[in-house]
Amino acid sequence: MPNGNEWWADKAEGLAASLGSGPGGLTPEEARRRAEHHAASGPRHPALRLFISQFTTPLVLILIVGALLSLVLREWVDALIILAIVAGSGVLGFTQEYGASRAIAELRSRLVRQVRVLRGGAEVSVPLDEVVPGDVAVLKAGDLVPGDGAILHSDALQVDEAVLTGEAFPVEKSPGVSPAEAPVSQRLGALFQGTSIRSGTARMLVVKTGRETQFGAIEHTLEAAEEKTEFARGLAGFGAMLMRVMIVVVSLVLAASLFLGRDLVTSLLFAVALAVAISPQLLPAIVSVTLAAGARRMTRHGVLVRRLESIENLGGMDVLCTDKTGTLTKGAIALSAAVGPEGEQSGEVLRLAAANARLQTAMASALDEAILSAASAASLDLSGFEKIEEIPYDFTRRRFSVKARLAGGAEEWICKGAVKEVLEGCSTIRSGEGTLLLDAAAREKVEAFLRAKGEDGFRTLALSTGQEGSACLEGFLLFYDPPKRGIARTVAAMLRRGITVRIVSGDNRYVSGHMARIIGLPEGEVVTGEQIAALDDDALAARIGGISVFAEVEPQQKERIVRAFQKAGHAVGYMGDGINDAPALRAADVGISVDSAVDVARESADIVLLRPDLNAIRRGVEDGRRTFANTLKYIAITTSANFGNMVSMALATVLLPFLPMLPVQILLNNFLSDLPAIAIAGDAVDRERLASAQRWDIRRIRNFMILFGLISTLFDLATFALLRLVFHADEAHFRTSWFVVSLLTELMALFVLRTKRPFWQSAPARLLLWSSVFVAALALALPYSGPIAALFAFVPLPPLQMAAMLGLVLLYALVTEVAKRRHHLQAD
Repeated sequence: MPNGNEWWADKAEGLAASLGSGPGGLTPEEARRRAEHHAASGPRHPALRLFISQFTTPLVLILIVGALLSLVLREWVDALIILAIVAGSGVLGFTQEYGASRAIAELRSRLVRQVRVLRGGAEVSVPLDEVVPGDVAVLKAGDLVPGDGAILHSDALQVDEAVLTGEAFPVEKSPGVSPAEAPVSQRLGALFQGTSIRSGTARMLVVKTGRETQFGAIEHTLEAAEEKTEFARGLAGFGAMLMRVMIVVVSLVLAASLFLGRDLVTSLLFAVALAVAISPQLLPAIVSVTLAAGARRMTRHGVLVRRLESIENLGGMDVLCTDKTGTLTKGAIALSAAVGPEGEQSGEVLRLAAANARLQTAMASALDEAILSAASAASLDLSGFEKIEEIPYDFTRRRFSVKARLAGGAEEWICKGAVKEVLEGCSTIRSGEGTLLLDAAAREKVEAFLRAKGEDGFRTLALSTGQEGSACLEGFLLFYDPPKRGIARTVAAMLRRGITVRIVSGDNRYVSGHMARIIGLPEGEVVTGEQIAALDDDALAARIGGISVFAEVEPQQKERIVRAFQKAGHAVGYMGDGINDAPALRAADVGISVDSAVDVARESADIVLLRPDLNAIRRGVEDGRRTFANTLKYIAITTSANFGNMVSMALATVLLPFLPMLPVQILLNNFLSDLPAIAIAGDAVDRERLASAQRWDIRRIRNFMILFGLISTLFDLATFALLRLVFHADEAHFRTSWFVVSLLTELMALFVLRTKRPFWQSAPARLLLWSSVFVAALALALPYSGPIAALFAFVPLPPLQMAAMLGLVLLYALVTEVAKRRHHLQAD
């Protein structure tokens, strides 16, 4: 193995020998052995750790200690019941979280990055986590580097190292050694994990992988620094606020109970059980379950979620920026014609274009594939061209240049690319067998030709020969990619859901405008990259709302467009699959890519589509909104119930001469109410909640919590008064009655508050309905269950008293329904 950490100062041959490798890479058997050793050294028994974690929260630990103390005091029944409920809650939490983690792992397994490596001299694709030191990786433009290592061979290689060095411009790299003390930016013969190939090709010897790489050493810092979504920030802040309130209230309840001379152990267990019941400790787990369930549902529609929190942003998106190819069009690009400057068919233009496409090796291109396919169909012979050198495509030059030796021995530069950039290097234009000066009149003719073809939907590339600066314009290549069937209906459907589609394209303004008209985008100004460059950020944000088409856009301008929409108050989705889309994907509120995208684009995205289909995005948005709606349901209902319970318990401790419930009764109540609450993850969502974007609004949730929490407290006080003043209930009857009322009102709140409609007009999911029916039946049956009731200190309730309790529950449902309507009318 390489000695020390300065491997970039060693020759590649010596590194390969020390790693037991060579030009053909490792043998398959040796690579498998190293991969197995690497896997064995990873974390083990994750399920066991997750299970143990259910019982290591401070509140649960205190409860366990209290139960053990009860055992010491020979209060066997109470202690065993507490331990059984704690165990049941732990198993419930474990099964939900473990199921969610398995679902997330399954989703991520479908997004495993593949790396091309040499094994025994043959090129194969392997998952990233199977790449080991000694592998020889084969890299092309758009690939992410799979480890740290030495360059063995390169061709016009340029690498984006911004993730490590902060340098915005790509760095040229080639085989060689660097001084041991050289910083990362000066190690020109080495490649590093996390950086990306901007252009060109390379073979590298992998020396370090995983956490041993430069990127691995800082990856945890980057993850910690990654900006949280608005939803994650709001959830964390809201949970922390509830926890603080809980600590204060429980401390006051415990102090009051002790001040009133109640038993120390019972008071302590009561306070801790109350804390367990009203704290938001299960909130993150339930949210994870809900988001994971949503992610699984989205997968069935061909939408894979890389980052669960992005589901909220997908549902909240109101602007989608996308290129045309593959999303709005079929993605089946074909060369329609190769023509001379006057628009006449030209076999020579096709021959030169095919030679350029075959000889350039810096970047794979769908346009090149279309050119070579057309050349093959025309039976053109390209054997007379021999490559001498090339200038690779980059996103500033926007053209491929190849110097070739022709059959007669002459050498010629052949260049093809974006019309504007190719014309900048031309001084003459082909005319018959000769050339003419490319003057202003000729350029106007070119512009008119470009406009006419663009308005017919053709994408046009220019082709020239000769040295840049004095080259000759030979002609044009016309490509056509037809729009997808039904794309206009899909765009209209997205608009009905509050999402406007904006075209962001490097193509010329005419073909971009043509596509906008076909898919039904609003008539308006087509803004070019040149116009964007003339605007500062504030001016762009001020104008951007009315712009549907951005054409002739430079790569760095895509990120500016995204940020301008955000500055104007929009939640922006950006869809891209190319090398130059990565910055915009990272800047967007939700970055969307496709499974076939280059590595750097796919790894920058939050959402990955199995196919580039706008319909898949539309369905993904609906699934995102459904998932977010169910998450908000749980948060709003649970926090309002928690708040009401806090206030009720605090008042009951002072107003009553005894504890309103025993610790075991509180824990049982909490356990049973959690059963149907978990089913919210798969609940049905009303159509109107899917029609528009939803955003996290902590003020609205707080108001909701206070209003419905206090309604719950008022009915608790009414229950207390009815039991003590009318029925003159003793401790056992009081506790049993309030247990039934408390559990049933939580269930009623679940059904009433889960929808903005009258609750009888919104059908819940079956699992939610029947789990609630089961818990309600259990609540009614428990007081009459004989030995089981005795375990929890429940007693049978007289029929009149039970009827009165049920009447209070029904009245609570009615009042909550009326209050809900008034609340939503005022809030909306």
